Amino acid sequence: MDHIRKAFDAVATEYDAQREFVIPQMREYYGAAVWAAESPNPSPRILDVGAGTGLLSALLLEKYPTATLTLLDISEKMLAVARERFRGRDTIRFCTGDYSQADLGGPYDLVCSALSIHHLGQDEKRRLFCRIHDVLVPGGLFVNADQAEGETPYFSRRYLEYWNAFLENGPLSREEHEAILKRRDTLDKNEKLSDQLAWLREAGFSDVDVVYRNRTFIVTVAGKN
Repeated sequence: MDHIRKAFDAVATEYDAQREFVIPQMREYYGAAVWAAESPNPSPRILDVGAGTGLLSALLLEKYPTATLTLLDISEKMLAVARERFRGRDTIRFCTGDYSQADLGGPYDLVCSALSIHHLGQDEKRRLFCRIHDVLVPGGLFVNADQAEGETPYFSRRYLEYWNAFLENGPLSREEHEAILKRRDTLDKNEKLSDQLAWLREAGFSDVDVVYRNRTFIVTVAGKN
């Protein structure tokens, strides 16, 4: 995971500014994740896995202003941006660590993640889904806004063409575009959506579904009984 930490340390300060030019329909994508993050607790305990600069956490705080959040990420420089974003808030905790191995803490009403878990290998993803299930309270939800491979090589190719066209038609410089493609080629380990849903059920989650998909970009939701 050290190569992942270095890659995201290097882009920490410009990460948020690039998001809308890297993720098609970014607002709808994140909006679907926030919509899915339902809790009967008006002040939910939330874990943001791979929190980065805190973008998803900030949106969740708009929905739950009195929530208690734990932001966990391997990149201290990304978390430094998050610390600045949430300066003065005493209900937010920042933890630097490799969430594929680190203690997740808990219990939580919600566990959320955005564009992070796809960096793990298959077995790491499956183990993480089990560990997330364990730290949720009964009735808790795991919301994952992430990436997925196409179900067949045909769809994988079409999705990649769509994403490349989106990047090419945006305002990113050639250097920024090439850096994104390099991170995608070296760090991304996308899995089929059908496999990810199966692994969530295997981990013990009951209510499992996908609430958003735009080619590669997905939002899955998994509830614990």
